[in-house]
Amino acid sequence: MSASTPAAQTPSATAPTAPSSGPALTFLGTGAGCGVPAFFCECPACEEARRDPRARRGDCGVLVRNERTLLLDTPPDLRRQLEREGVRAVDRVLWTHAHFDHLGGLGELEYMVRLVTGAPLPCAASPAARAGILAEFHYLDDILDFQELAPFDEFAFDDVRYTALPVTHAPGTYGYLMEGPSGRRTFYASDTGALPPETAERVRGADALIMDATFWGRNWSPGAHHSVQETIEEGLALGAGTIYLTHLAMHYDTPITLAELEARLEPYDGRVRCAADGLTILL
Repeated sequence: MSASTPAAQTPSATAPTAPSSGPALTFLGTGAGCGVPAFFCECPACEEARRDPRARRGDCGVLVRNERTLLLDTPPDLRRQLEREGVRAVDRVLWTHAHFDHLGGLGELEYMVRLVTGAPLPCAASPAARAGILAEFHYLDDILDFQELAPFDEFAFDDVRYTALPVTHAPGTYGYLMEGPSGRRTFYASDTGALPPETAERVRGADALIMDATFWGRNWSPGAHHSVQETIEEGLALGAGTIYLTHLAMHYDTPITLAELEARLEPYDGRVRCAADGLTILL
């Protein structure tokens, strides 16, 4: 395990990014459900995001690309996010859970299936998440080829091994440990409080830990989310190489601008970073 910066990372807020060698993960969105800026909010963080595109955050999801393309969650602004990244095909979908900010963009994939591929889209989630997805999008049952994942189930796709790891959020919520061909281990958990003990042990020493950091200041939902400081403390205790803060609200409970947060992270010498929409890292 190394505490160094990953071999490649590219913020791509304005231009598509593609992996240069092997599988890579791109952040589609890195914000909590309200996004940054939130249309109803005039706090300093939202006003900063209106002035500076670098501070804007869509709802959380990631894209894993190698020879094929996997979506991890389908956030409501999925069409815009995929167009931004130059994606023309999706081969598989994986969900963390079935809350709207991680699910609402599923309908954007309907006509890719009906008009282009003609075959149901392979997808996977926990049984609880599958039930929520099909309750919300009952009219898309025929385009989804579902695999139910039990806790700690593993599967391989396009040179990456995925393990579904339970986290503390809604019932049936998973984070995913991703192991690439280089041996790098990356853990993604966009929504979680303190990790369950067995999950924590599975991700100990991960090269990259990408985790929920919803709150700045008071965490008024500790059973379901982390604060920035809690994510940092847990990531350091687990010996993570690089800790990426995601699911950032920036105005829960106390507003903080991106400039202020980045300044607070300087003492960690690059080991703790704010994820950003469009940022790409190698797996």
